[in-house]
Amino acid sequence: MKQKKILAAAGCMMAVAVIGGCIYLNTLMPIITGYAAKNLASAVFVSGRAQEDVEPLDLNFSFIKFNKNKVDFEKKTVTSRFLWYKSTAAYREGYGVTLLRGKGRKEFLKGTYPLPADSYPDYLEDGDGELRERLLAVSDALFDYHMYNGHPFAFVVLHEGKVIAERYDKGIDASTQLLSWSMGKSFTNALVGIMAGDGLVDINAPLDIPEWQNDGRRAITLNDLLQMQSGLEWNENYGNRSDVNLMLHSEADMGFYALSKPLQYEPGTHWYYSSGSTNIVMRYLRGKFDSDKAFLNYMRERLFAPLAIANPHFEPDMSGTPVGSSYLYVTARDYARFGQMFLDHGCVGERRILPEGWVEYTATPASASEGRYGAFFWLNRCKVCPDVPEDMFSCNGHDGQQIYIIPSKDLVVVILGYSPKPDRVMDFNKLLSDVISCLPYEDEDL
Repeated sequence: MKQKKILAAAGCMMAVAVIGGCIYLNTLMPIITGYAAKNLASAVFVSGRAQEDVEPLDLNFSFIKFNKNKVDFEKKTVTSRFLWYKSTAAYREGYGVTLLRGKGRKEFLKGTYPLPADSYPDYLEDGDGELRERLLAVSDALFDYHMYNGHPFAFVVLHEGKVIAERYDKGIDASTQLLSWSMGKSFTNALVGIMAGDGLVDINAPLDIPEWQNDGRRAITLNDLLQMQSGLEWNENYGNRSDVNLMLHSEADMGFYALSKPLQYEPGTHWYYSSGSTNIVMRYLRGKFDSDKAFLNYMRERLFAPLAIANPHFEPDMSGTPVGSSYLYVTARDYARFGQMFLDHGCVGERRILPEGWVEYTATPASASEGRYGAFFWLNRCKVCPDVPEDMFSCNGHDGQQIYIIPSKDLVVVILGYSPKPDRVMDFNKLLSDVISCLPYEDEDL
């Protein structure tokens, strides 16, 4: 009798564990299927990559690799299924891909207005031929011999504003738009700067967000958000059912989800990296315009057009707000020109795009960041790359998307791709130091 009771108790415990595991797994399903659907759809319909190339590289990890993905080229959707759950992402011409949450595809497509196609001449010129020859060894080491680890898609280097290295992976070229991941935060920084210069926002004034007016959040400023010091509760862990995963894969209005978080620290006193902060900023900027159309036109005319960035895809969430934290698609040369604008103190040629002092503000360490972060840009003040000058600042994205800006070397380095290996990390310090070693010394006559 005692043995039967023990077995019965063990059986009950096992049943509870199985049920609990299934309940928890069910909460992960929007993330598991949403990640696959969204990223495969963007890779196929925005980047023009083949499904059979994307799945074994970009989606070959954790539960994500077990999805069954169906690409519908007629409807321009991807549906990903895992066990009992499915998610669908839909592409719209000019907008990019959005993970469908709360609406079906047909309802989502209603009210979409056409975005005009852009065409601009690329003002980048090739640099000195001898210098380009020197950099070929670095490009070969990166792509052919994987000396820096990772799987690069694109590599562009500018010195003194001219192209001295450029190479692409198979199936990718200079016209391929590639994912920014968190480099999109730095583009959001530039948009804030432009709007501040136009008198549309004040980065040091408390934000007039209605949901914040009855508690301590009413003191939060754009500066606090840009420097990742809002004090809002947040979990940026990508490996579980965290705030960032729920926001990107479950929420129709990502900025609202983030701004609904309670205050954990006094604004301006605690640094914590948060993708939610950027989406709050983008939602706030969108609110300064009468319509999505007006906002997107402003962004294209004031930010993208001066940089000769044609037909950018700053993909929106279901609310229509671009996902500033993560989902920008432009070309490697576009990213390089963006970096060059910051190297040139906010100017493109003789034309000023960012207000005076904005780049200096961007590269000023946030007070609680220990020198590692400015305003939606990372800094090398803490020597994360020990063999690279301390004045370097950078746009860093998930899975190794990078724009490095090194003023003392008049250098911009762009590296894009699915950079990590399962057991290795991309050695950006060595890559950058090898690039710098190819540059001429001051007294060397090229």
